[in-house]
Amino acid sequence: MRSALRAFSTVLIAAGVLLLMDAGLTLAWQEPVSALYARLTQGALGDDLEDLEGAGPTSLEQRVLNSLPDQQRRLAFLGRSLKQRLDGGEAAGRIRIPSIGVKFVVLDGTRDEYLRKGPGFFPETPFPGSGGTTAIAGHRTTYGAPFNEIDQLGPGDAIVVEMPYARFEYRVERKRIVEPDDFWVTQRVGYERLVLSACHPLYSAAQRIVVFARQVRVEPRARGLDT
Repeated sequence: MRSALRAFSTVLIAAGVLLLMDAGLTLAWQEPVSALYARLTQGALGDDLEDLEGAGPTSLEQRVLNSLPDQQRRLAFLGRSLKQRLDGGEAAGRIRIPSIGVKFVVLDGTRDEYLRKGPGFFPETPFPGSGGTTAIAGHRTTYGAPFNEIDQLGPGDAIVVEMPYARFEYRVERKRIVEPDDFWVTQRVGYERLVLSACHPLYSAAQRIVVFARQVRVEPRARGLDT
């Protein structure tokens, strides 16, 4: 009986070791592969974004811009217009977070297949310049892990979002850990705000880490915005 128990225990231990090795190899292998995929797709998205930026406002958009009385309304119009033109999964802008070395093209939408290519704008929130809260989601551990270190961001850290029509600079105000269904984080407030969201803790989707940042500067990029 004792021999049988020892043999059974040995089998269980060996099985446990093999499962741990399998999990470790999966994590070690998956991240380089997914990171390479994200890097390749980011390159293609960067080219698409440059084409979008180079095209500038359409002739119809330019006529509307000429009729609007101030820059704020022109920014809001171009933000709404760009959002309507994109079909989802396309390059929409770029995010830079100097303090943690982030520089990624941001896609329109947050479907799983989109987030494998890079961070994405929440479809329920407006693009920057539209007068509300803009939200961006991103992975922390796979597919390039664009938001891997957003837990290190602190008050005053800069976040830059470059859209084809303007460059928006934000300063971090605070961070919070919330539940996945805490949709209040994307509500409008009394100023232009950016929200970054990612799964928390690492290797888990149990909660979300959310970074709140306030817009502090706008630099027009499109024709007709600087008048």
